[in-house]
Amino acid sequence: MAQSIQAIRGMNDLLPEDTSVWQKVEKVLRQTVASYGYSEMRMPIVEHTNLFSRAIGEVTDVVEKEMYTFEDRSGDSLSLRPEGTAGCVRAALEHSLIYNQEQRLWYMGPMFRHERPQKGRYRQFHQLGVEVFGLEGPDIDAEIIALTHDLWCKLGIADQLCLELNTLGNSEERKIYKENLVKFLEAHFEDLDEDSKRRTHTNPLRVLDSKDEKVKEILKDAPALYDFLGEESKAHFENLQKLLTSLGIKFTINPRLVRGLDYYNLTVFEWTTTALGAQGTVCGGGRYDGLVEQLGGKATKAVGFGLGLERLILLLTTLQKVAPSSPVDIFVCGMGENIESHQLALCAQMRSAFADCGVLNHCGGGNFKRLLKHADKVQAKVALILGEQELQNNTVMVKNLATGEQEEVSRQADVLTSYVAKILKK
Repeated sequence: MAQSIQAIRGMNDLLPEDTSVWQKVEKVLRQTVASYGYSEMRMPIVEHTNLFSRAIGEVTDVVEKEMYTFEDRSGDSLSLRPEGTAGCVRAALEHSLIYNQEQRLWYMGPMFRHERPQKGRYRQFHQLGVEVFGLEGPDIDAEIIALTHDLWCKLGIADQLCLELNTLGNSEERKIYKENLVKFLEAHFEDLDEDSKRRTHTNPLRVLDSKDEKVKEILKDAPALYDFLGEESKAHFENLQKLLTSLGIKFTINPRLVRGLDYYNLTVFEWTTTALGAQGTVCGGGRYDGLVEQLGGKATKAVGFGLGLERLILLLTTLQKVAPSSPVDIFVCGMGENIESHQLALCAQMRSAFADCGVLNHCGGGNFKRLLKHADKVQAKVALILGEQELQNNTVMVKNLATGEQEEVSRQADVLTSYVAKILKK
């Protein structure tokens, strides 16, 4: 017997019961970003590797250890996208979307990182990304945070997520701070874990995000980034806090929050939950005012966020806020010879009348009990049954599958449509 082929580790299939949940969540996401006036972008999942090394940073974990990178037949180094912001900036520059313009964009799709798979963290994962270009005030920072808060409210999980805020200042302020932080880390170098030792001279800010308990204790005495900020950076952060407070959005200042990518400056934020154990970050983002110029464009202010769909859906299902559902509303079946053409015509009639409903045509005939058992299995709301008597009378037997009531109804379009509509609305 041939060996069976299985999915790649950390890259998961979504079965019909899963996709029904995903579709519900994606619908809320799409409707919400559209309500804020944002426009959709769709970028390729493969980009030149140097896009990510330039944007994310060559000494980040993503570029050093997690990217899926390969050479194509032309010898070019390509990578599956590990995140969406770099590709969105590349596309916006390539198509002249942001030169002296304001843009509010969003995208949704798969990302890829070669990490150790675990609950809520996969090698192929999906993100909703929102990116805004050309606006520099704290008001746009507040808007995208308010957008995420709206999502939680619509999904019924606002009480399960906490907003953490920090500011990273500008590049000059951060440079001076890094020098002081490195001196502090060097003074405690022997007590650091191996990961923090490696990052001390390559990406010292990431040490602040260490999960090692001993390092966390050491960092309590580390210099605070806020103390190195100038008046302009402090004013931006303080005004953001005032705007969020005016919107009734609660937050906590986390001075150790730095995010994992090099391009952030000023505002950074994360939405976290305690309902998922260690994988508690559902959404995160911030400002990246230097990235457009870093990738070859003119200096452009920018802010955005990424939202992990797998983790969001895991949270929703854990809290029982969303459940699988059937795509079938109307079940059409028949018994008797030469009934198939009449069933197909009836299905077409129902699909025309109820464009938002799923209409399933039962193929293969069968007895009445078997037909209704199938209708219950697909969780239909109403069954339309054709038999020889119904064909002679130009009628349809309509059965309300919730109440069990059934009635022979004229097949005349307006009469049948009106009768079925009343059942579907109940």
